[in-house]
Amino acid sequence: MGRRQRNKQGDPAPLEETLKRKSSEENNVKSKRAKKAKQPKKAQKQKDEETIVKNKIEDESWDNVETLLDVEDEYEDLEDNDEYVIKKTSFNFGSDEENEEEEEELEIEKEARELDEKQKEDEKLADEELKLNIAETEKMVLTSGQEIEKDSMMAPDLTLIQQRIQDVVKILNNFREMRDPEMSRADYMERLKKDLCQYYGYNDYLLSKFLDLFPINEAIEFFEANEVPRPIVIRANTLKTRRRDLAQALINRGVNLEPIGKWSKVGLQIFDSPVPIGATPEYLAGHYMLQAASSFLPVMALAPQENERILDMCSAPGGKTSYISALIKNTGCVFANDANKDRIKAVIANIHRLGIKNAVVCNYDGREFPNVIGGFDRVLLDAPCSGTGVIAKDPSVKVNKSEQDFQMVTQIQKELLLSAIDSVDANSKTGGYIVYSTCSITVEEDEEVVNYALRKRPNVKLVPTGLDFGKEGFTSFRGKNFNPSLKLTRRYYPHTHNMDGFYVSKFKKFSNKIPKVNKNEEDEKENEENETKVVEDEVTFDDEEDAKIIKAEEEKRLKRKGIKPSSNNNNKKKNNKNNKNNKNNKK
Repeated sequence: MGRRQRNKQGDPAPLEETLKRKSSEENNVKSKRAKKAKQPKKAQKQKDEETIVKNKIEDESWDNVETLLDVEDEYEDLEDNDEYVIKKTSFNFGSDEENEEEEEELEIEKEARELDEKQKEDEKLADEELKLNIAETEKMVLTSGQEIEKDSMMAPDLTLIQQRIQDVVKILNNFREMRDPEMSRADYMERLKKDLCQYYGYNDYLLSKFLDLFPINEAIEFFEANEVPRPIVIRANTLKTRRRDLAQALINRGVNLEPIGKWSKVGLQIFDSPVPIGATPEYLAGHYMLQAASSFLPVMALAPQENERILDMCSAPGGKTSYISALIKNTGCVFANDANKDRIKAVIANIHRLGIKNAVVCNYDGREFPNVIGGFDRVLLDAPCSGTGVIAKDPSVKVNKSEQDFQMVTQIQKELLLSAIDSVDANSKTGGYIVYSTCSITVEEDEEVVNYALRKRPNVKLVPTGLDFGKEGFTSFRGKNFNPSLKLTRRYYPHTHNMDGFYVSKFKKFSNKIPKVNKNEEDEKENEENETKVVEDEVTFDDEEDAKIIKAEEEKRLKRKGIKPSSNNNNKKKNNKNNKNNKNNKK
């Protein structure tokens, strides 16, 4: 009895404690298992083995408790309940481990499956979007007239315009497959021209000229190149320094530079400078000249020799004149002419700064030069032009130039080139060369002017320029055929050579006499069709018409003085007779 009472009073307390301890251990095990899912599998296995060992030890202690309960018969119900609770807790504890492991594996698998499904869905959506984009680009529908009017009323969206330009270019490059059957190539070109004019800011006339000159893709590259300024270039003045010494002096001042290229021995390209390039002590001392890379080319083509008489017909601001003087080492004589009196000031300033001693500055219209002075060994004509090659410097060219401007400029260029040819002495021992250049890329100002000079002056011919790079000139353009020798001329573009657009041609004069060419009327008509509509072939004089005009003006002048024209004519006749009689008497 005493042992049973002790069991009744003392056993329940340790049971409650063990149950609490069991539940707390179960919670700890669950928290540990949650951490195990994040840990590597090897560490997880080691910890699982440790928990299994602990569970075995706890099960053995619980077996001892169950044996004590079996001894007591009076507490069968309590023992059965306790045993059920114990077995249930132990069974559930063991089953929780396995179920939780299975649940953890299933959750990971579910996450992986969900990720795979999301990737598949994204791939499907991407494929559908690609198909839609291809379908849109295959058949581009132009905006209607009402939509265009709405767009013109609103501020232009440059991103949409750029995308539309790219789409139209793709269609034109693969027109058969991607075209809309209801639209023609002309419709696409009209839309493209309008978008290009709006995006880049050109007028319709100039843009159509560039589209005639280049393929569509190359034309867009040309437009993009004109939006970026050309690199800053300086020319070392070899009369005062060498390029190596000049480069070292500028590098010491923090200037980032490098040689312009193998084609020039005096050019330096400036990338960055902490000081203004046009205000350094070296610049003020005349060690270098700020000069575009393209303006080196006509002087290099001219190839002046020492002790020659050279004419720079349009010399301002003096960069080419000073380069010529440097090449001939201040020998001979260089005539620096310019028709603009204000621009001559810059020529004089640069001549003094650069230490040039063989230059003569004059202010004449170049077309008067054969009468003013002639007999030059070489003539350089960098003719005034429309400036279509220097749009990056002067963006106003995009809008200001019209068809009339081109007609006026080409007329002046033709007259200047003929006068330059007439100013050269064909009998020169070292010379007899003329270089014609422009900072324009239009055919009207380049090939057509050169072809005109070859027709009007058969005593000259084209020769190689001596320049190693550059594209050949056109021998035919949009139905117009030029002299085959025009392939010796050279063209330069900003998008291919990273310099201003330029054109260079070189003539050799082999006779001072201008041979007369008898042409049939048919040949004259063909030549007139090849030229511009307004510009005439040549400015000629009719002696009979001139005599009539002079006589009429002379009569007006005499009437103002109160002299009768008839009496004056009689007096002139009498004087002529008297002069003849006197000559006969002397004989």
